[in-house]
Amino acid sequence: MNTPSNSPNPAIGHPHHIPSPYEGKHISKGVHLRMNAYWFGTNFHWAALLLILLPEQIGNITPQFRAGVLGLITGLSALVALTVPLVVGALSDRCTHRWGRRRPFMVAGVIVNIAGLMVMAAAYAWSLKFPLTGATSQWQAIFGHPPLLTFFLGFLLVQFGNNVASGSFMGMIPDLVPSDQRGTASGYYALMTQVGTLMGALGMGLILSEASETVKYLAVSGILLLSLLATFYGIKETPLTEKQPPIHWPSYIRSLWIDPRKYPDFAWVWITRFLVVMGFEAVKPFIPYYLGDVINIPLKEVSGKASILLAIILFFSVGSAVVGGIWSDRVGRKRIVYIANSGIVVFTLMFIFCRNLPLALAVGALFGICYGAYISVDYAMGTDVLPTEDNAGKEMAVWHVAMTLPQTIATPAAGALIEAFGQTKVVGGGPHGEDWYRYTSNGYAAVFVVAAVCFALGAYFLKNVKGVK
Repeated sequence: MNTPSNSPNPAIGHPHHIPSPYEGKHISKGVHLRMNAYWFGTNFHWAALLLILLPEQIGNITPQFRAGVLGLITGLSALVALTVPLVVGALSDRCTHRWGRRRPFMVAGVIVNIAGLMVMAAAYAWSLKFPLTGATSQWQAIFGHPPLLTFFLGFLLVQFGNNVASGSFMGMIPDLVPSDQRGTASGYYALMTQVGTLMGALGMGLILSEASETVKYLAVSGILLLSLLATFYGIKETPLTEKQPPIHWPSYIRSLWIDPRKYPDFAWVWITRFLVVMGFEAVKPFIPYYLGDVINIPLKEVSGKASILLAIILFFSVGSAVVGGIWSDRVGRKRIVYIANSGIVVFTLMFIFCRNLPLALAVGALFGICYGAYISVDYAMGTDVLPTEDNAGKEMAVWHVAMTLPQTIATPAAGALIEAFGQTKVVGGGPHGEDWYRYTSNGYAAVFVVAAVCFALGAYFLKNVKGVK
């Protein structure tokens, strides 16, 4: 593990160290759950949007270019997620608000996030009255159609607000949880990730599948707000009371480069996470399209069946997430990752050969067990190798880039790869009797192979991490 350094850097404006209110204490299950309640809400939010609402609504707006448009909108908006936490992390490290360092940014971010959701709801309703016609490319579909462009701008606002909140939240566990309990904390973090994603997928794909779009967006907003309140009132933060040194932004930007020669463990953990997330982001957004085009699920049933597949994956991942986090404190993080990623590679490739829903669900269950074990130690490894501890917000934001940067690369590339293998026009085959465009199974197979390679490399390069057992 890298030895934390507490020596200040005046050019950057190093914040003063403050003790955790939980230092020297055993953190109870209730505190772990309340601390991670916000993470449940934000994962509910992203599951509902990225796994159900975005694929379905983009498919309705532009069926001919749905894979490419989904990839572009997701990838371009991820540039916001790439940059905002880097700024918010540093600002929250120095926040002297009476609520603490992290919670003020979380409140502000959620408010903006909900405003963006309302813009998306209004833009989608507008698109139904003003259908897209005459587009010849995915770029023209986005930037030449005012409702879809407004929908995209609303999504950018969602990304900005959510990353203000989440960028500050990422510093909370390093702030508050003693190092010998971070594996357990990471298990609860993974649990809330999985349960939130599960409930978001089921809520949008099954429970609210027949509700109006306004109701769906209000439901997502309500869950996000309630989860924020649970964390806000459920944990303690020690406020900074002294005036903090200012940030010299040019020096701060230079400090974002964490020298891999000086902190090789941090660099290798960052690289391995980047590769694994590349694999996930290449596949995840296109699951509903895969079910319709390859598994031949009727289009009106795709969202519901996608929810069931995701529910199976996440249900089996929940148990392995908590168990994996606890075991990693005992047997080591790397051993869990080696085993988990090996399974992820095998079961990702097995999706290529699925041609019916029962087989896809069975493969999904096995994939979920391995996925839960991986994600349970992912956060713990990140906190284990931080170069310093007083700058946890900034450094966790740098580590968080390994989750956001892949979205700007993998999702647009996967969408383009699916489209590159061609499509077949189905006259009147859309969910409302409009023409539809079915992508080939070879396009999805290519994406699964690329994802499997990323998963394998993510496990392989972990051998270079020397300070984590």
